[in-house]
This record gives sequence, structure tokens and C-alpha cells, in this order.
Amino acid sequence: MNKQNTVLVVDDDSAHRTMLRTLIGGWGYAVSEADDGSTAVEKIKETAFDLVLMDVRMVKVSGLEALETIKAVNPAIPVIIMTAYSSVETAVKALKQGAHDYLTKPLDFDKLRLTIKRAMEHTRLKEENRLLRETLGQQFDSQNIIGKSPAMLKLLETVSQVAPSEATVLISGESGTGKELIAGAIHFNSLRKDGPFVKINCAAITETLLESELFGHEKGAFTGADRRKEGRFIQANGGSLFLDEVSEMSPSMQVKLLQVLQEREIIRVGGETVVPVDVRLIVATNKNLSDLISKGLFREDLYYRLNVVSLEIPPLRERRQDIPLLAQHFLKIFAAKNQKKIQGLTPKAMDQFVRYDWPGNVRELMNAVERGVVLARSEYLDDEVLPFLSVAAETPAGSVSALNELSGEIPLEQVEKATILRTLEAAGGNKSEAARRLGITRKTLHTKLKHYGVMP
Repeated sequence: MNKQNTVLVVDDDSAHRTMLRTLIGGWGYAVSEADDGSTAVEKIKETAFDLVLMDVRMVKVSGLEALETIKAVNPAIPVIIMTAYSSVETAVKALKQGAHDYLTKPLDFDKLRLTIKRAMEHTRLKEENRLLRETLGQQFDSQNIIGKSPAMLKLLETVSQVAPSEATVLISGESGTGKELIAGAIHFNSLRKDGPFVKINCAAITETLLESELFGHEKGAFTGADRRKEGRFIQANGGSLFLDEVSEMSPSMQVKLLQVLQEREIIRVGGETVVPVDVRLIVATNKNLSDLISKGLFREDLYYRLNVVSLEIPPLRERRQDIPLLAQHFLKIFAAKNQKKIQGLTPKAMDQFVRYDWPGNVRELMNAVERGVVLARSEYLDDEVLPFLSVAAETPAGSVSALNELSGEIPLEQVEKATILRTLEAAGGNKSEAARRLGITRKTLHTKLKHYGVMP
């Protein structure tokens, strides 16, 4: 037990107070005493107690009167009320005034110990969540999104306009461009920033599980459902829900999502109860939804519901002036993480960084810098620890313009194929490593290679 956790026992019965001090102290808590509600209030103004255990009936200032003042002084402190005069009326009044729980005398010591423990844990979790929200808020602050190119400045300006609204946002962009970062910036600069920011990748979960993940399920809804589970919509209540790769949703799931957006309510899998939800939806895709609509793969009515505000993140090759900033940013992070004193990239390496097309976008660049930092033997990263640069330079530089100079007009698909094959070669044929460098999943790499007819 943490010895720093301090309980203030408030009771005008000195014998009962002494007994509680001995009992609670034996459980590992530090205990302070007050013989009246007014004394308790004064102590709380001076000391940051972790919990208050207070009697209701006291001669001068009652527990209920003191509770109201305590909550005005320190709303976060959990207060457990105890009384020998059990009544629903008193309990309801205490809970309405902010009491954490309500116990009756004579006290059940096992229940008292459990109630104190749970109240302490509840407070700890609330503080951890607060710190997490602060950390996430800093991480997703639009000021921390690296980019000074006109394209990024325009995007961030739009984010600042969109964030305070309640509008559903559709973020599009290639894999690895930072769609989740933009979604986080929208949430943490919105009026919902103190609420939860819940994320789910629709492509990573099967259709059956996705329904349960989004809407929750009742106990016994399917094999293995041994208890009720709340879905992401309920978890995000009062905040924002980020659906990544929304284009991967099956037609039936698209219908269910559309219904939620229209009705603002969900029904758990296997249940009948309608549960209202208050959630701002932010979705992302790396595919052209208009093309999918024309092919009958995405519902047009859902598209219009999602596309209230549309944001497109430019690929890294279209904002090359951001590459040095991003490279230095990631180098600083990974140098500190790996406890290495690395100053930067050599001029040659930085030049090749800027000329390389980065098919995996920011994610690929980040992975390349991390790899370089891990393998670096000097204060500067060069092509010895960034082998993909020399491979890219052979083409030369891996840029579309360079390829066009060599071979005339080349379709984008062929450029992608050439980049993937070069990266796979640089990785020694290791598909997992090639996927990591490209900033895509191994499954995506396998699909692309199969599409290009270069593997069974």
C-alpha cells in the first residue's frame, strides 16, 4: 500500500474515530482526524487528503453540510459518508452532493476496506486519464505537426477552422501521410478535447468482430461473449471516434454506420435496447471513395454523410521542403530514445532524402531515420546506414521526374512498382523489412506484388 495515501476521518464520536484510525492505519494508510465538519473543512483547505471518511450526524456542522463545502474547495477528493441512520433519502442526497459512496453503521470492515481501496483507485485512474489527455493533447497539437510547405500550412489552417465545429470530417491521403495525426489535431483542438479520443482501424478487423467492436455486444450474443461489452461508440461518448480505413467496411456495416449517423443511437449486438450516443465522427481513407461508389463498393448516401468536411493530406513527394524538418525531428526523437549523440544527416544523405519519392510517405521516412540511428557509428547518418538511398539514386533519385527523363511518360502504377521492387531488393528480399521501409503492412505489400505479377 502507498504510505502517502492519507485518509481524513471525520466523526464527533472520539471512541469510534480512534477505532477507525487504528483500523485504517493498519491497512497501510496515513490517517488524520477531525471531530466536526467545520474542522474537516479547515483541514482540507490546508492539506491534500486522498480520501475523506465522514459521519453524517455531528453536533456542530453535519456531514452533509461539510460535504457541500468540501466539494466546493476540492471537487476531486472522494468522500465516503457513514451514518447509523440508514435511509434512502439521506443516501440520495449525499450522492447528489458529490459523495463517492455511502456506508451504514455498524460498519462492515471488509466492505469499508474495499470501498476505500476502490475510491483510491478511481481517483488514481482519473488522474492518469487527465495526464494522458494532456500528453495526447500535446502530441496531437497542430503546432506540433511538422510542415512549413504551402500545402501543409493550408491544411493546418483548414484544421483550425474545422476543429471547433461538430462537423463530420473525411480525411483522405496515401498510406503513411499522417491521417491519424490530423484526426487527433481536430479532436484536441475542439470543444470535445476533454472527452475521449477513440480510434479503430476498420481494415484490421473482420466484419463480424467490427460490428461488436463498434456497437458492443450483450452477454451470450455469440460464442465466447461471456459478458456485456461496450463498443467504441459508447467509449467515445462525449468525445470523438476516429474510423481509419473506412473504405474497407463491408456493405452491411456501411448500412449500420449510416443508421447510427442518422439516428445518433446504437444497439448492441444481440440486444434490443436503443442506446443514444453523442460522438463526433472523423474518418479516413487512402482510397478514392468516388471511384468505389461508381464500382458499387461504397454507399453514396453514406459518403455524403461522411464528407461534410473533406481534408486531403498531400503525399511527401509533393511537399519536399518539409523533408529536412521531418528528418531532423525524427532524428532527435530516436537519438534520445537510443541514447546516441547524432547531429544530423550528411549533405549527400539529406540531398538524397529530399530527392527520394517516399512511397511510404512520413511513416517510411520515420522508419528510415530510426534504422539509421540504430545502425549509426558516427555523429552523422550517411548511405552506409541508409542503404535504400544508394538504391534509389541508381534510378536516379527515385523521383517521378527522373524516371520520366529516362523513359518518357510512365504511369504512376509503374513508378510504384519500380519503387517497391527497388526497396525489396535493398531489403535483401525480406518482405517484412521492405514493408517496414515502405511504411505499409506486409499484407499490403503481398497484395501489391501479386497485383504486379511478381510472386504467386
